[in-house]
Amino acid sequence: MKKNLEKLFNPVTVAIVGASDKAGSVGNAITQNLLNLGFGGEVFLVNPKYKELLGKKCYTNLNEIEKEIDLAIVVIPAIFVNEIIKSAQRVKNFIVISAGFSEIGKDGRIKEFELLKIANKNNINILGPNCLGLIIPKLNLNASFASGMPASGGVSLISQSGALVVAMMDMAQKEQIKFSQIVSVGNKMQLGEVELMEYLAQDEDTKVIALYLEGIKDGQKFIEVAAKISQKKPIVVLKSGMSEKAQKAIASHTGSLAGSDEIMNAAFKKAGVLRVKNLEDFFALIKFLSNFKNDANQDCAIITNAGGPGVLATDSFGGKKIKLKEFSQEFKQKLKEFLPAESSVENPIDLLGDATQERYYRALELLEKEEVGNVICIMTAQDQTPTEKIAQVISEFHKKSQKNIIPVFIGGEKIEEAIKILEENNLPNFDFPNEAISALDKSLDKKEVFEVKKSLLKKIFGVKDRYIINDASEKNRKALLFGEAAKLMEKYSIPVINYVNLAPNQELNEKGLKFPLVLKVDSENVLHKTEKRGLVLGIKNIEELKKELIEMRNNFGEENLIIQPMLDHESELIVGLKRDAVFGPVVVFGLGGIYTEVFKMVDFLILPASKEEIKKGIQESKIGFIFAETRGKILCDINEITEFLFNFTTLVEEQEYIKEIDINPLLITKEGKLVAVDVKVIL
Repeated sequence: MKKNLEKLFNPVTVAIVGASDKAGSVGNAITQNLLNLGFGGEVFLVNPKYKELLGKKCYTNLNEIEKEIDLAIVVIPAIFVNEIIKSAQRVKNFIVISAGFSEIGKDGRIKEFELLKIANKNNINILGPNCLGLIIPKLNLNASFASGMPASGGVSLISQSGALVVAMMDMAQKEQIKFSQIVSVGNKMQLGEVELMEYLAQDEDTKVIALYLEGIKDGQKFIEVAAKISQKKPIVVLKSGMSEKAQKAIASHTGSLAGSDEIMNAAFKKAGVLRVKNLEDFFALIKFLSNFKNDANQDCAIITNAGGPGVLATDSFGGKKIKLKEFSQEFKQKLKEFLPAESSVENPIDLLGDATQERYYRALELLEKEEVGNVICIMTAQDQTPTEKIAQVISEFHKKSQKNIIPVFIGGEKIEEAIKILEENNLPNFDFPNEAISALDKSLDKKEVFEVKKSLLKKIFGVKDRYIINDASEKNRKALLFGEAAKLMEKYSIPVINYVNLAPNQELNEKGLKFPLVLKVDSENVLHKTEKRGLVLGIKNIEELKKELIEMRNNFGEENLIIQPMLDHESELIVGLKRDAVFGPVVVFGLGGIYTEVFKMVDFLILPASKEEIKKGIQESKIGFIFAETRGKILCDINEITEFLFNFTTLVEEQEYIKEIDINPLLITKEGKLVAVDVKVIL
């Protein structure tokens, strides 16, 4: 149920439980912030040690205050927090600054769980515990122990790190980042990124939602909420914890390929969230999204008064969606009419080192008539450069243009006054071309919305067929045998290669065998057959087969054996399932075979997914080229792999008892058909 957070973010009456006059204490920092930074509402101080504090009446507890309190900030030892909140009679919104909850271990987790029960029972909202607090610049409300008040604007920052909040506030003025609200979520006991995003989606002042996350509790809910919001407002995420320690025991290729960070990337892509990898990109993208148009086309022009930075800017376009505009001869001729003969009229347009504001103005004037969505204005402060006048010209075009006019003024003291002019015109400067180009490229990422109808799935597995699973479970087996897995796949129209099953001590029936053949062990204890020598390829005749049978039975004792035809094929793929603790079922697909984990040419689908979403995912994947025409030939029809993956996702969603699946290799035959050759189903 969506939380009513209106008074949390728009309080008129605020109480500080644990207010203090002790310099350097958190209670004093919050008290000073609320009393001295211009908050227009009423502030009440609560601390039983004082009758008066900083010239104001001090109350023993919240219930002594005659008025209804919109927001109470709690900054007292953790041992007292639960009782204070439980006994408060007229307060529905709390910020718990106090530490000493789940972050300290078992005792803290118990305390935090009790606090959550109090919150749910009394229908109250709690931000925190163990958080920095809340800052709303438009209200001059600093309900935190961070100092100062950032400029009011359109960025809403939600952060799991209080230190990052302080750093961003410190850098905000230089980076031209202005905030609608800054929220430190701490332990996210009750209010986390999902609940806050739901509120910010309706907040007219919020133009960009910026998230710093260390973890996500409910992945499916995050995707559902973020996917709706990202259609209206950009969401930028800096997610820490990209590297993952090697797992000690991984049962399948899928398990090793689908690390948490790869799954996180797939989830963010599905939700339309713009993910960045470092603080530098985080600042740059937020700055761009909150100050420039996010729906411009992908064509760019560069004008510069220095050739070197122009070349470096050109290099930054490599591998990106945005492109340098190819100018017409007519346009180049118009440039030549006012530029010196030494100037370059290609893209970048080099105005030369002695360029005045007049050259910038005339170049921008011509570009205004071109179908180019973005103009990057590079300037270096050379001795004769009128930096301030150039800044004024660029600012004027920014105000009236339908394009993104993006300044990149490179330098130090010589450009300080020019930067101030840009700032006065609400136009941020980028220090280097690559920052602006990367931010622009990332901002143009668009999410295609795919509707997934949530209906009751028709169960394909009948009661009489349950013996496959029941038999494995009763014998405490952790995986299905190949024959069992093949029967399961066939029920979902997933094509599996023909095979002969040889139980221990079963005689070989030579009738109907067509060579060459493959012999392999079929055991839950031998999941990676190649490494264990449980796989023999290219058996040419019956004599070879009998010889290999004897050797394999000697090596693997009383294990099942499988005989399969050896198929000519065009390519080997892998399709797999991993159930992620945060996002649920994840489907892996890509290049397969013995080098799967070496090349790691795989992509991921977060379920549920429609056929349209699956098809789009294949087209944009690392193996999309396999299903596109190359030299007049298509290895496999994209509709066939789409149908295969859709049937596979149906199996995954229905059979929740399955932990992992590996179909590797999945062959594309010479006829362009798909057939599963090896199938592991781990329970």
